[in-house]
Amino acid sequence: MEANRCLFCYDAPCTHACPTHIDVPRFVKKIATDNLIGSARAIFDFNLLGATCARVCPVQELCEGACVLGAEHKPIMIGRLQRYAMDHAYERSISVIQLSAPTGKKVAVIGAGPAGLSCAGELAKRGHSVTVFEKRELAGGLSTYGIISLREPVDRALAEVAMIARLGVRFETGRESGRDFTLTGLQAVYDAVFIAAGLGTSPSAGIAGEEHIVDGLDYIERSKMDVANLKVGHNVVVIGAGNTAIDCATIAKRLGAERVTILYRRTAREMTAYGHEYAFAKSEGVEFSFLTQPLRVLTEGDSVTGLACGRIILGENDRSGRPAPRPIPGEEFVLATDQIVKAIGQKKLSVDGVAMKGGYIQVDEDFFTSIPGVYAGGDCIRVKGAASTVMAGQDGKLASAAMHRRLMHG
Repeated sequence: MEANRCLFCYDAPCTHACPTHIDVPRFVKKIATDNLIGSARAIFDFNLLGATCARVCPVQELCEGACVLGAEHKPIMIGRLQRYAMDHAYERSISVIQLSAPTGKKVAVIGAGPAGLSCAGELAKRGHSVTVFEKRELAGGLSTYGIISLREPVDRALAEVAMIARLGVRFETGRESGRDFTLTGLQAVYDAVFIAAGLGTSPSAGIAGEEHIVDGLDYIERSKMDVANLKVGHNVVVIGAGNTAIDCATIAKRLGAERVTILYRRTAREMTAYGHEYAFAKSEGVEFSFLTQPLRVLTEGDSVTGLACGRIILGENDRSGRPAPRPIPGEEFVLATDQIVKAIGQKKLSVDGVAMKGGYIQVDEDFFTSIPGVYAGGDCIRVKGAASTVMAGQDGKLASAAMHRRLMHG
């Protein structure tokens, strides 16, 4: 019924709004005619990570947000239709991806997150031999470790990794750059290298008592991998206002916290979390303390008892283009809490020998780095625009096309 509501627009706005440009009317039409395998094939033609993107994409900001029915009616539930077609194919282990003849070329991919998986899979489709090196024990990157189970269960993330492996991609996990291999060493063995290293660990909050603060990415990972041993406070404060902060607050609320407060030094207008995520958190009962700056953690022994905070006023725009927060002298108060979680972004990585700009790997329009034969994509190059699974996947797809051209034609 939902598929049949689609108008199957010519030059559809939803397709243009999708970073991977999935032919949405095509795959929805095939669902409407009960051709689910054909629908899955139409999705895979544009996005090998269609199963994950169907779950984690901010569709309200992308395809569904562009739906022509959204102005006066209800937009087509494109994300859920995509998930329906993808689940059908995965649950039946049906292969719909055609592989080209072997080319004899070898490519190394550093990082098994969305950008690395997408690039590896697309290269394998073109007949290249691909090996992915991943420092964690499981592949999948944030899909496996860093997106809450509510959106992306671990088994679904690993099923996508297994699909990429079935294309002929070889995975070497537990292998870290600089410890187990070097970029120079890979160049000596492989015809090309793609860096999809993502970003690093969370930065310091820079406040006294920070050793008592829980890292947000660790919080999410524990909720997926070892939830039985995840400690959740009764009164939880989350520092940050991005989508990771929303996820941490959701975990705390759903795992029994009586009160959860997101603390942010600007206002709702400047939050980096999507608007629909903000609305979702409020519907979960999460509270927000805006124009609030954390100052120091209060403890009794090893137990957190509160977070001293200061009031903020916003000034002129800073380098980020947002109003700069300025403390109001003498305006200090204490938020009672027994657990503090920080979700304030990730550090940028440094890659030896590769030209960097503003903490990101510098690439040209073909994702080519300053080193011959070395490409990069995903969050490690995301100088502008939102870092997301679908954007990383598109980077990997476009980079693979550029790599293929050079490998085959020089």
